Amino acid sequence: MPSAPLRAVIFDIGRVLVKVDVARAIEGLSQGLSLSPAELWSAIEKDPRWPDWQEGRISSHDWHLHVAKRFGSPLTFNDFRAAWNRCLDPQPLQSNDLFATIAKKHKLALLSNTDPIHVAHLESTFDFFQFFPAATRIYSCAVRASKPSPVIFQAALRALSTSAAQSVFIDDLLVFVEAARALGLHGIQYRDPAQLRADLTALDPSLSF
Repeated sequence: MPSAPLRAVIFDIGRVLVKVDVARAIEGLSQGLSLSPAELWSAIEKDPRWPDWQEGRISSHDWHLHVAKRFGSPLTFNDFRAAWNRCLDPQPLQSNDLFATIAKKHKLALLSNTDPIHVAHLESTFDFFQFFPAATRIYSCAVRASKPSPVIFQAALRALSTSAAQSVFIDDLLVFVEAARALGLHGIQYRDPAQLRADLTALDPSLSF
């Protein structure tokens, strides 16, 4: 049992709520290039402007131009955007009854390292966003900070008007869960839907899934 009553549940998005398959995106992005999809993705992740893209210091169109210029991509912006979003599987990993049950007693938030192209696609594709008020959708590209920085977690707590001790953060990556715990939040490393519900119930037995 938490020492303080649980008031807020904060979810990562990628690989917790939405399946991510980078290969699907890179296959489209690598069309017409000499690099293999694996080489292209490695280069994109290591690009000096990647942090700027994830933290909102470069626009979607400028990111497309940067990538196109660096790698010689022939893709138009619309084609680039479509390929970029292809990594997001349209079938959600959780059913909406999970959020409906939590929302009866607790505040809900999203906290994700993501970019403006993915944000627009996610919010227009998945109906689970109805359970998350716009003010508690905390994106790295909006707050200009990425996990594991304390800045992005503190932004979520401010938006929720809750203390760290009354909040739990759920992520598939242990390094980000540990970053949340270091700030006093409860942390759950996501593995599968059944484990998630069991761990949430252990934190708050009043939750009935």
